[in-house]
Amino acid sequence: MYSLNRATLIGNMTRDPELKQTPNGQNVCTFSIATNRAWKGADGQKQESAEFHNVVAWGKLAEICGQYLSKGRKVYVEGRLQTRDWEGQDGVRRYRTEVIIDNMIILDKPSSGGSEQFKAQATSGFTPPQPAVKQDEPAVNPDDEIKVEDIPF
Repeated sequence: MYSLNRATLIGNMTRDPELKQTPNGQNVCTFSIATNRAWKGADGQKQESAEFHNVVAWGKLAEICGQYLSKGRKVYVEGRLQTRDWEGQDGVRRYRTEVIIDNMIILDKPSSGGSEQFKAQATSGFTPPQPAVKQDEPAVNPDDEIKVEDIPF
């Protein structure tokens, strides 16, 4: 019997990502995403709620998230759910459910008030590499999904 643990989210970043390294040198980036839901209640009034999701990226994806994401950006992430548990200093057992991602797509353009890292790269002449298109190849569709493995840096 097979099982499936897959989470797919589109939402807004609620805080800037935190990029750290484990003691063995592995990159890890944590951030949170808010997803919103709207519906009409039994009384016909519009109701809204937000759900907040803890997200974790590892390795090269963690580097990319730390470099290009910032609070307020709209992102698509996909991965698996994982719940950690630990005992707090007060002796109480604590739990945290996270989305461990293996894919991330930025869905918006950086705002004029974007992250300092992006502004620094933009002012230092940073230009993302452009793929060479041969005459007999079709043009790249901007709506196609970008996989982490395809990013050249």
